[in-house]
Amino acid sequence: MIALSKYIALVLLLTFSLPSSAETYTIGTGSQSGTYYPLGGMLAKIWSENIPNFDMRAEVTSASVENIVKVASGRQLAGISMGNVMEQAYEGTKPFPRKMDVSVLFTLYPNLVQFIVPADSDIHNIEDLKDKRVSLGAPGSGTRISALNILSILGINKNDLDSQALNYSATTRALANGQIDAGVIVGSLGVGAITELSLTRNVRVLSFSKQQLDKISKANPAYYTYIAPAGSYNNVPAFTVPAVWNVLFVNNNLDDDLAYQMTKVAFEHIDELRNAISVTQSTTVDNMDELADVPLHPGAQKYFDEHRSKQ
Repeated sequence: MIALSKYIALVLLLTFSLPSSAETYTIGTGSQSGTYYPLGGMLAKIWSENIPNFDMRAEVTSASVENIVKVASGRQLAGISMGNVMEQAYEGTKPFPRKMDVSVLFTLYPNLVQFIVPADSDIHNIEDLKDKRVSLGAPGSGTRISALNILSILGINKNDLDSQALNYSATTRALANGQIDAGVIVGSLGVGAITELSLTRNVRVLSFSKQQLDKISKANPAYYTYIAPAGSYNNVPAFTVPAVWNVLFVNNNLDDDLAYQMTKVAFEHIDELRNAISVTQSTTVDNMDELADVPLHPGAQKYFDEHRSKQ
C-alpha cells in the first residue's frame, strides 16, 4: 500500500508532468458506487447545457484528497470534497504538503461516518474494533482521512487494528464475503454502496455515544451529530454518527465570472439536480458558506451576496 504522503507526491508529479490542455473540463468525483460520481455527472451536464462554450465530464477518482491536489494544480476545473479534508487543504496540514490553492463554490450535503458490521457481529461500539479486520477507505480518500482522524480522537491508533485500504465497492464486497469484520464508508445517508449491501446481507451501522460525539466535535468542529432513522437502509436499525458537510470547490485563480456562472447556473437548475440526487435537498443558497473556515471563491461570494441583498 502506498503511504498517503507518497500518494499525494505521486499525484502532484503526474499532474505537473501532463499537458494542461484537454478537450473538456473535468470535475473530480469519487467511486462509481458513491454519491460524488453521479452528483458530479449531473453538475457537469447542467453546466455543459447552460454555459456557452463549456463542456465538462465527471472523472472517477479516489475522492477528496486526489480531487484537491488535481484542482489546486490545474488538472481538474472543479472537485467535490469532504469539508474536514478541505479545511486541512486550506490550512496546509497533513496529509497535504502545503496550503492548497482552493476555495469553495458552495456546500452540498452532509456526509455520515458509517462503520458497517454484519448484523450478528460481536462489534457493538467503536472500541470493539481493536484487533479486528477493518477497511478504513482507499488511499487518498476523505473516508480514510476521516476514519483515521476520528479513531485517533477516540484514542484508537491504526496499529490497533488489522487495517485495510479498500474503496467503497471493495469494502462492501469484503464484508459480504466475510473477509473483513468492519468497514467504514463516509458518504451520504442512503449511499449506494451500503444500500446495495443491505439488500443482500444483514448489516448494522455502529452508533457513537454522546461522549464520543462531544469529544469529536470539540477536537474538530467540522463534525456535528446526525441521527439516522431506522430503515435508512434495508432492515438497519437507527444509528447516531458524526457528520460533515461536503463541498464543491475550484482553484483560487479560476476566473471570477466563470465561478459566478457555475454557481448561478447550478442554483437556477437546482430542482433538476435534486430530482436526480435526493441528498442535494440540503444544497441551498443559504447553506453556501456552511464551511465557515474556508472562504467562498470571489465569484461564488458575489452570487451569495446578491442573494442576501434580496432577502
